[in-house]
Amino acid sequence: MDTDDLRGLLTAIAIGLLIGVVRERGHGEGGAIVAGIRTHAMVATAAGVAAVIGPAALAAVLLAIGALALAAYVRTRDDDPGLTGEMALLVTATLAALALIHTAVAAGLAVVSAVLLFAKHPLRRFAREVVSEREVQDALLLAASALVILPLLPDEPVDPWGVLVPSKLWKLVVLVMAVGMLGHVALRAVGARWGLPVAGFFAGFASSTAAVAGFGQRSREADELTAGAASAALLANLASLLLLVGIVATAAPALLRASAWPLAAAAVVLALGAAIGLRRQGAAPTLPDEPQARAFKLSHGLLLALMIAVVLVASAWLRSVFGDIGALATAVLVALVELHASAASIAQLSAAGGLTMTHAQWGIAALLASSAIAKTVLAFASGNRRYGLLVGGGLMGMAVACAVATGVVVAG
Repeated sequence: MDTDDLRGLLTAIAIGLLIGVVRERGHGEGGAIVAGIRTHAMVATAAGVAAVIGPAALAAVLLAIGALALAAYVRTRDDDPGLTGEMALLVTATLAALALIHTAVAAGLAVVSAVLLFAKHPLRRFAREVVSEREVQDALLLAASALVILPLLPDEPVDPWGVLVPSKLWKLVVLVMAVGMLGHVALRAVGARWGLPVAGFFAGFASSTAAVAGFGQRSREADELTAGAASAALLANLASLLLLVGIVATAAPALLRASAWPLAAAAVVLALGAAIGLRRQGAAPTLPDEPQARAFKLSHGLLLALMIAVVLVASAWLRSVFGDIGALATAVLVALVELHASAASIAQLSAAGGLTMTHAQWGIAALLASSAIAKTVLAFASGNRRYGLLVGGGLMGMAVACAVATGVVVAG
C-alpha cells in the first residue's frame, strides 16, 4: 500500500467518525437511531478497504451496506419514518470510497454532509416557517432562468450589425431578477434601513441599471421603504462607477489620471445622496407582514431587455451610417443602457489616438450624463414619484459634478 492509499484510508475513517459523531448526538433527541459513531466508522473503514481492493469488492460492500440500511429502516420506521439515518450510512460509505481517489473533495463533502445532519431543526424551520411558498416559486423561477434557459440561448449575434446577442440580453433579465431576490433576502435578514443599501452596493457591480429597476419596484410595493430603496440604487451606481474606474484604468491609464478629479467628484455626490436617503429613512420601518410578497417581477426584466435591444440596434445603425466619426456619439447613446461598454470604447479610442485627451475627458462626462438621464427615467418608471426624485437628484448631481470638475481640469 502506497502513501496515497494510506492517506485516503485515514481520510475515510475520519469521514466516518465525523458523520458518526453528528448521528450519535441524535440519541439525545429521543427516538430510534440507525447508526452512531462506531457504526459509521466501521462502514467507512470497510468501504475504504474495499476501494483499495477493487471495484468488485467495493460493489459488494455497498450492496451489503444498502441491505443493512434497508433492514434498519424496516425495524425503525414506526418510530422514525424518515430516511436520514439510512442515507447517512450510504453517504459515509460513498465518501469513504471517494477518499481513495479525491481525498480533498471527499473531506469537503463530508463536512457539508455533517453540517446538513447537524442543522436539522434550523433547516426545517427555514423551509417551513421562514420561507414562504411564493418565495420558493420565485427562487425556482430564478434558478430555471439562469441554469436552464440561459445555457440554451445562442452566444452569437442574430442581427445584421452584430449587437443583439440573446444570451447577453437574457443575462440582464436574470440580473434584474437576482437583484430583486438579493434585496428581498437582505430586507428579510437585517431590516429595511441597512438591508437594502448593502444589497444595492453589491448589486451595482453586476448591473446598476437592474438595481435601479429592482429597488424601484420595492418602493412601489412599500412606500415606507422609498428612502432606503433610493439609497440602495445610488449605492449601486457608486459601485458601478468604481467598476468604470477599473475599466478605464486597464484600457487607458492616462485617461484615468486626467479624469481622476471629475470621477472622484461624481463618487462623492453619489455617496452623499445615499447618506441623505439613509438619514431620511430614519429608524427601520415596520415591514408589512406579507409572507407571500414577490421577490421580483419577471416583466420588469423583460421590459428592460427590450429597451436595451432597441437602443443597441439604433446605435449600431448610427455607426454604420456615420462611420468612425460618430463613434463618440454612438458611445454616448449606448451609455443609455450600458455604461461600462461605452467607457471601454472611449478608453480604447483614447489609448489608440482616435480621440484627443480633452475629447476623451468630456466623453467620460457625457457618458455619465447619458447614463444618469436614462436611469432617472427608469427610476420614475419603476418606482414611485419620491423614489424617482431621490434617485434622479443623486444621479443628475453626479453628472453635474463630473461635468463641472471636467471643465475645471480642462481649463487648468
